[in-house]
Parts: sequence; C-alpha cells; structure tokens
Amino acid sequence: MSTRILAIDTATEACSVALLNENKVTAHFELCAREHTQRILPLVQEILSQGQLALTGLDALAFGQGPGSFTGVRIGIGIAQGLALGAGLPMIGVSTLKTMAEGAWRRDGATRVLAAIDARMGEVYWAEYQRDDQGVWQGEESEAVLKPEAAQARMAQLTGQWAMVGTGWKAWPQLAEQSQLDLKPTDVTLPCAEDMLPLAVAALAEGKTVAVEHAEPTYLRNEVAWKKLPGRE
Repeated sequence: MSTRILAIDTATEACSVALLNENKVTAHFELCAREHTQRILPLVQEILSQGQLALTGLDALAFGQGPGSFTGVRIGIGIAQGLALGAGLPMIGVSTLKTMAEGAWRRDGATRVLAAIDARMGEVYWAEYQRDDQGVWQGEESEAVLKPEAAQARMAQLTGQWAMVGTGWKAWPQLAEQSQLDLKPTDVTLPCAEDMLPLAVAALAEGKTVAVEHAEPTYLRNEVAWKKLPGRE
C-alpha cells in the first residue's frame, strides 16, 4: 500500500518539511531561528505543490514533538494541528532525538547513536538509541534532560562505538573529550523532517497515531522549570 505523509519540524533553530508521496520523498530544510511562524506554512505549500498533492490526499501528518525549544515545539504542533484538523488527518508525534538518530543512519549507516541537544540552563536533552535487526530504534526510555556530568555518567556505562548527533556536543565539548567510548562525529546537528518519514511510516503501520486534540509535546523538563523563566507564566 502506498503511503502519503507530511512531516513538519520546528522544534529547534531549524525549520523543515518533508513529504512522502508513495515512494518519492521531497524535503526542505533551512535554519530560520525566530522565523518559524513566517516560514513553515509557505514551505508546506511549496512541498505539496511539488508533489501535486492536497492536504486531504495525505494519510497522516507527522510533527516534531520535541524535546527542543519550548516555543519552537509549540509552534510546530500548533501549525500541524491546524493543518490536520482542516484536512481530517490523524497525527504522529516523532521524537527530535530519534529523528537525529535516523539521520545518522541515513547518512552514515550508524546503528548506535548518542543524541544531545543543547537545552540551555546548563543541561542537555539526551538519549541513547540503538537500531535493532528489524530496523527499529530502541532507546526512547533513555530520553532525559541532564546536566553534562549526568550524561557523562550515562556514557561511562556504555562500551564500543557510538555516533554523535545534536548541538549538545559543541555546547559541551567535555562530553566527548572525557569519554572512553569510540565516538564518531556526524554532520547531524539538528533534526530534519526527511528523517521523520521512516519513523512515521512505522508508527502509522502500527496504528500509533493520535487525534488532533491529543497531540502532545515532549518537553522532558517539567513545567515548573519553565515557569521559573522570565516572561513564562
């Protein structure tokens, strides 16, 4: 059965949209910090036009559910909900950390990935993902917001070769410098909607979709921490 899925991600400083139309992928990725709201809808329109497809012709709409920038995650989900509601589509939330792991697989064939996104406030969004023989990523339960020291303690429990993805490695260079692991740098620093598509296809096949009103972000950091930030009520 042919599958048609639109994926949208604005969870970080990147803004990306990708379309799977049967077996053809059309994707756009750009850096647009603070311009997500202006850029995302024109990008969606452009991608759908290229695929000669209307929103109502889709099977599902995938969104980057975080973790990432609080504002970016909210913008992405809000826009995805609006599009899905208008077209009557089910939604699929995809982890930004798992998306980057998929990116390392697509580019480098990596099957063991350490994902770290700079979470500000002296912390990183962290996950350890391993791809099994069926091509499924294991490690969602490892997603956490950690101090660099805690991430180092996690790494000390691991062995062998791991690929590094995300902005956290540049923000906290000591993570790699002080590790005993065989760490492989990659070009994957931010999530890309193109890499959400295989994950969304798998989720759709397993019936893991949500209704528009139940689309939820993943913050990892609890709401209390957000309320302590200036301007966050």
